[in-house]
Amino acid sequence: MPHLPPAAGRLRANDLHYKEGQTLRIAMIGTGYVGLVSGACFSDFGHEVVCVDKDARKIELLHQNVMPIYEPGLAELVASNVKAGRLTFTTDLAEGVKDADAVFIAVGTPSRRGDGHADLTYVYAAAREIAANLTRPSVIVTKSTVPVGTGDEVERIIAEVAPDSGAKVVSNPEFLREGAAIEDFKRPDRVVVGTDDETAREVMRQIYRPLSLNQNAPLLFTGRRTSELIKYAANAFLAVKITFINEIADLCEAVGADVQEVSRGIGMDNRIGAKFLHAGPGYGGSCFPKDTLALLKTAADNETPQRIVEATVQVNDARKRAMGRKVIKAMGGDAHGKTVAVLGLTFKPNTDDMRDAPSLSVIAALQDAGATVRAYDPEGVEQARPMLQGVEFCPSPYVAAEGADALVIVTEWDEFRALDLGRMAKTLNTPLLVDLRNIYPPAEAARAGLTLVGVGKPRAG
Repeated sequence: MPHLPPAAGRLRANDLHYKEGQTLRIAMIGTGYVGLVSGACFSDFGHEVVCVDKDARKIELLHQNVMPIYEPGLAELVASNVKAGRLTFTTDLAEGVKDADAVFIAVGTPSRRGDGHADLTYVYAAAREIAANLTRPSVIVTKSTVPVGTGDEVERIIAEVAPDSGAKVVSNPEFLREGAAIEDFKRPDRVVVGTDDETAREVMRQIYRPLSLNQNAPLLFTGRRTSELIKYAANAFLAVKITFINEIADLCEAVGADVQEVSRGIGMDNRIGAKFLHAGPGYGGSCFPKDTLALLKTAADNETPQRIVEATVQVNDARKRAMGRKVIKAMGGDAHGKTVAVLGLTFKPNTDDMRDAPSLSVIAALQDAGATVRAYDPEGVEQARPMLQGVEFCPSPYVAAEGADALVIVTEWDEFRALDLGRMAKTLNTPLLVDLRNIYPPAEAARAGLTLVGVGKPRAG
């Protein structure tokens, strides 16, 4: 990694006399989804950013501008800031944290086997290594999603390893949506910072100062434990909202109502809002499943049951496989020996993330019923291959649909919004479209010669 020259006007942790336009040196530990996006955006703000990862192959690929994840605009953002000399990559943590004004921990916190709690092994290991290599007082920022009290343990570890470091530990949770992460980072609803230390607050204000130049992005300061809980509470609430409208969709089908109109009707109430009120096959991804389980574990440990969240998790898990049964029912109740074309494998569009994707459960239910599955996804096939045995992956939606007895839309990629439905009707063996994302109006499908089954729609006849 090339040596970075000293930054003009470099901020010092014990210096509260700031000048506008100061450049900070930031170390980002972890180049996964959160770390890489955050590091690239911070460098685009004008800060000097070193992204650190122990995976030498990943760092080598990043030096070649090959992204380890699919995120729209990320490769271009990384390339421009590497060219400008503001963004570098290394496997050497000691070099990365050297003279850093702030060190962000952005390593994985997967669900722990057995109890569903967040596995903090990587967070604590990073904290120990950071503490052992600090060369000056720095602000240590937990960017990873961590349970309440994690910052206290990080602080204890740093005090144990480097008692005279003068380091301050801060919580700064991320609120990035996969597929829109750069926009979310640069135009956030809010930036939450958890610390009671005024020096750390000033450092964080300086880090995020570019946001205030473009808009009035609220910078919310709270206690560290409050900040940690905000992240979990936000994701749990959104998971509840998704699951609520999915259950309303089931009721709509039973009583002859339209869930999309119900969603619009209640979403116009500004106390409720329209976002996350789109009925579908259930939530998945790297955040909601993991974070709701971790919140439930924290609640159980503190003897404060979260029954609404608990029910949400149970209902969502059941819903994914129920969508497979919905497809089978639409095929006349028997899928044995039939072929189903599945469009969309990732848990949402504009990502290659397959973690807890609804497609996994839908396809499993179809295969268990004796169906052959052919699938297409614009970006997720390589991630999906090791997770989906016996599935034929196709190069286009039309190849997947050729001779199939049903076409199922599971993920709402933009390219699925403009399918040639007439061509699909002729390509399919049986002109059946099961639209689990309610992309197509019934009239449009009917004009093309397709029988449409949606979610939360009045039953035909």
